[in-house]
Amino acid sequence: MSSDVILARMMALHPKVIDLTLDRVWRLLEAVGNPQDRLPPVIHVAGTNGKGSTQAMIRAGLEAGGSAVHAYTSPHLARFHERIRLAGELISEPALTDVLDRCYAANGPEAITYFEITTVAALLAFTETPADYTLLEVGLGGRLDATNVIAQPSLTIITPVDMDHQAFLGDTLGAIAGEKAGIIKRGVTCVVGPQHDEGMDVIERVAARLGAPLLAYGQHWHVSTERGRLIYQDERGLLDLPLPNLPGPHQVMNAGAAIAALRALGKDEAACEAAITRAYWPARMERLTKGALVDLAQPAELWLDGGHNPAAGLALAQTLQQMPPRPTHLICGMLNTKDIGGYLRHLAGVADSLTAVSIPGEAATIPAAQTAAEAAKVGLDAEIAGSVQAAISAIKAKAPNARILICGSLYLAGHVIRENNT
Repeated sequence: MSSDVILARMMALHPKVIDLTLDRVWRLLEAVGNPQDRLPPVIHVAGTNGKGSTQAMIRAGLEAGGSAVHAYTSPHLARFHERIRLAGELISEPALTDVLDRCYAANGPEAITYFEITTVAALLAFTETPADYTLLEVGLGGRLDATNVIAQPSLTIITPVDMDHQAFLGDTLGAIAGEKAGIIKRGVTCVVGPQHDEGMDVIERVAARLGAPLLAYGQHWHVSTERGRLIYQDERGLLDLPLPNLPGPHQVMNAGAAIAALRALGKDEAACEAAITRAYWPARMERLTKGALVDLAQPAELWLDGGHNPAAGLALAQTLQQMPPRPTHLICGMLNTKDIGGYLRHLAGVADSLTAVSIPGEAATIPAAQTAAEAAKVGLDAEIAGSVQAAISAIKAKAPNARILICGSLYLAGHVIRENNT
């Protein structure tokens, strides 16, 4: 039985995609032998934006020093296997099928969400392959996320907190920050990236209550750019490093958090440099350089970004502003759970047009016509296309040397990666 078949069965175990509680997770963990208590040292990462990039940088730094690193991320783009790395390698199909099958059998007919049961499967897989570290990325929130079952992580990290998933996490920055701060553990150091004051106040209160030392941006560490270099400074001294290979000014801040984490773990300057020069994280302002869609777009450049909330829209706009001038045309599709107006308003001044598409195979997609209407409201020249391929062809016809950026959703990004690789 393939992993796809088992995953499809798992989707049917609970009527809701998101239902935040830990009760079902604890029940299944107990049934499979409590793997959460037998993991290599855990680094737990929460936040609204930058979790994946920061985790990718930390992994690159640790692996450069010879460490074997497990990593858990979500969502995947093209294949579920991307979510689980065992000692640096994507989990194999036989290993994934085996661990999913065991968790499905152990759970029986009990209700459990797809994310919960697959998280338990990842933790179980991590206990069965030797490694030096385990990197866990929170799926949603923190306090009630299925990954929040580690009693004593080695380190926690909270990347920038912003407005997203308000239906589940609360409608204020303070409430959302409180959910993210739920990963803070008593006595465990927490690295904190740049925060709004309201969010930082909540994080500081939670840390003080739990006696958890903070390493916070602007207080305990600083990061900036100077003459084309990244300058990082903390109480241990100053590091003069290359700029991150992941593009965008927001990646400088993510790099700072990754460096702070690595130094908290006792790693040297070589690990910090490797973190920011060797990290790879797809669909985060990634230029696609080969594949079917790239061939279709040529001579235009084809870029892909999966950011999907207002803060991500701002980061994307700032990244585009720093790139060499070139006519920029967006292809955008989003889910109906997202603040589409808040996302698009930042891009109105940096893009020449937007072609709206519906995300194939996603019931929660915003219809292309609605995306185009929202884009027009913020001043973007908006059109509609029936597919990504049609959108690329239309843009290429009017602007053959353009920069084409596909954006708005990780689900759209996953579709693009699969189409490009066919």
